[in-house]
Amino acid sequence: MSTQTDTIPFLSLRPGDDASLVRRAIDRVVERGWFILGPELEALERELAQASGTAAAVGVNTGTDALALLLRAMGIGPGDEVITSPLSAAYSALAIMMTGARPVFADIDPLRLTLDPDAAAAAITPKTAAIMPVHLYGQAADMKKFAAIASKHGLAIVEDACQAHVGTCDGRPVGTFGAGGGLSFYPTKNLGALGDAGAVITNDTALAAKIKRIRNGGQTAKYLHEEFGVNSRLDEMQAAILRERLTMLPSWTARRRVLGARYRAALAGVDAAKLVVPPELDAGHVYHLFPVLTPSRDAMQKHLLSSGIETLIHFPIPIPRQKALASEQPAQCPVADRVCNEVFSLPLYPSLPDAAVDRVADAIKRFQ
Repeated sequence: MSTQTDTIPFLSLRPGDDASLVRRAIDRVVERGWFILGPELEALERELAQASGTAAAVGVNTGTDALALLLRAMGIGPGDEVITSPLSAAYSALAIMMTGARPVFADIDPLRLTLDPDAAAAAITPKTAAIMPVHLYGQAADMKKFAAIASKHGLAIVEDACQAHVGTCDGRPVGTFGAGGGLSFYPTKNLGALGDAGAVITNDTALAAKIKRIRNGGQTAKYLHEEFGVNSRLDEMQAAILRERLTMLPSWTARRRVLGARYRAALAGVDAAKLVVPPELDAGHVYHLFPVLTPSRDAMQKHLLSSGIETLIHFPIPIPRQKALASEQPAQCPVADRVCNEVFSLPLYPSLPDAAVDRVADAIKRFQ
């Protein structure tokens, strides 16, 4: 039970400074009376591609679908292997399994917390078709190294950018290092919908056109199904809301970076035996989350909660240890195992006051 009267929530999903924009979007769609594959989605796809630095964007139901449809449109499926990270939401691997391909897990870099390029290179087999790095917590994976590995072995790259909207790696937009990337607009994301939504971003316009067909039942025209497709369409209501919120994303991202820097400065003197703050290794970090690590995670979280500070764990179980992955015979990933036992996330979102960051840092310093 918190001793504070003013709790710092981990996150608030109610519209705030964008409330009037969200309402305007909803009213616009209701008044038009067009709810699926209409002008709002077409406009969002254009605007999202421009914001992401890509030639095209395709709206789909979820970030999971975005990754799965991107892989499928590239011809990846049964008999293929896709190397990916053991530290992510399980949906990263499930997207691979949705195509019939096998996810292969390589361990993570202990500093960046994303897929380790050397470990990924060691996991390549004759069946490997692609590498799918996950840009975790808002920081991009080391894409220069992955591009070199993919080029050397003739592999595709698909980027899981579900936590890295408009992020960059060495100044280059995520989603542009390979075939494309998948974005999630789950409500907690930096750019969130009021429900499920996702998108593929790519510089390959032919690939984008194929994904547009597949997401709509494989249709080339109404009632004309030329190929096996699915039903994965980002609806007009979510598209309209995302369009309005996309105009806010630059300022929201800037605010996230300010808060991230404030956390880093405030926690700089904390004993590393008590708490480790993963470093910012690229200025393109967009701070979807602010993870920290401690071997005393349960006690630290209880201490913070008693101080009126909510925290969450991202992610408590490595994907290879999920029961759903047992049949894939996943390899051991000891760094990911350790991180999942120690990592948890501090509150960070655009409306979080500076004083809240200072209070969180002070509470951490008081922890014994």
